[in-house]
Amino acid sequence: MNIRLTAFATTALGAIWGAQAFAQTELTMWYHGAGNPEESAVLDQIVEEFNASQSDWSVVVQSFPAGAYNDTVIAGALAGNLPDIIDVDGPVMPSWAWAGYIQPLEIDQGTIENFLPTAIGRWKDDIYSVGLWEAAVAMVTRRSVLEKYDIRIPTLAEPWTRDELDAALEAIQEGGEFDYPLDLGMAWSADEWYPYAFAPFLQSFGGDLIDRSTYLESDGVLNGDAGIEFGEWWQSLFDRELVPGTSQDPADRDSGLIDGKYAMSWNGNWAAANAVEAFGDDVLFLPAPDFGNGPKIGAASWQFAVSASSDHPEGANQFIEFMLQDRWQVAFSNAQAVIPATSSAAAESELYAEGAPMAVFYDLSKEQALLRPVTPGYPVMAKIFRKALADIASGADVVLLDEPTAGMSHSETEQAVALIKRVTEGKTLVIVEH
Repeated sequence: MNIRLTAFATTALGAIWGAQAFAQTELTMWYHGAGNPEESAVLDQIVEEFNASQSDWSVVVQSFPAGAYNDTVIAGALAGNLPDIIDVDGPVMPSWAWAGYIQPLEIDQGTIENFLPTAIGRWKDDIYSVGLWEAAVAMVTRRSVLEKYDIRIPTLAEPWTRDELDAALEAIQEGGEFDYPLDLGMAWSADEWYPYAFAPFLQSFGGDLIDRSTYLESDGVLNGDAGIEFGEWWQSLFDRELVPGTSQDPADRDSGLIDGKYAMSWNGNWAAANAVEAFGDDVLFLPAPDFGNGPKIGAASWQFAVSASSDHPEGANQFIEFMLQDRWQVAFSNAQAVIPATSSAAAESELYAEGAPMAVFYDLSKEQALLRPVTPGYPVMAKIFRKALADIASGADVVLLDEPTAGMSHSETEQAVALIKRVTEGKTLVIVEH
């Protein structure tokens, strides 16, 4: 009896010890994709395969609505309960790195050597985040429209100049066929669209939101001659009624090009599939115009990072490295129409392979993309620039670029200045002289 009990106990203990030896440590992850079943399905597949591929870690995902996600992360950081892994919007990454929400990644550099540079989140001398996809903006139109008005079809090598763009818009306007020659998307005024889509115009004029050589001030780059020239051109688009204004109906933004209200639309790859379906081989995705200092478009989409408070950074980094495979980039691209982060993944995707209808967007990301200012102060700059653009479009003096906080409440201005001063860690950051 004793021998049999001892054997049973030994077997039971061995089973327990074996289970403990192979038990996976849980890695928690927050994601912004709640309400997006296609995107979530790809992420779920990645998690399932990662968890099955090794015995050390088990990733558990909690998703949040995109509109509430950033606030959720900030609240989690303040409460000290961030998960191991988070995703972060590219332009927000420096702010979260500076605030101590995320830590530098420790992944094999070889896994990202072929990535688009804008899909890699760098701040100071470290890599804090990596994305599996990019986004790009193009001038969406129809070949038949340009040919009808004898307008040259621009290329990446030879984009439109400012004069060519203006002449094209005026020629289309004179034809009387469309409500407006160009849709800029002014209805999208509440989010990142204005700084993402329109700051590159300013940068192509030769201005910028901040002096990138120091990231300490904007005086002379936002409100210099190039900035004022941009502002005057920007306002002229609305004065000449070449584009809809800030009161644009959001429904027209969504379908105005396809419905025939607009001849051209400044829009992103996320809207391209609908244009392809509507116009077929007649559709064109044209590069950004060159306003004198090279054509520019915005860059950096959602990326993955390890929280600074993670108890398991080794596992979190291992999971992110697992995600970076081309096959997952292709899966996200096919599900969401996003641009793969590597040329090899783009070549395997349904929409961006050579000869595919949206292949040009990868080239646009590679050739024209410019990161939004890589500074923790960017969210404040974006808010100020967004308001200045809307005010100038509505007829305000272009001097608003010289005093972009004009019209903000006193408390908003104080908050902006206070945040920017904090960002420079004791140095005074002057956005503009005012």
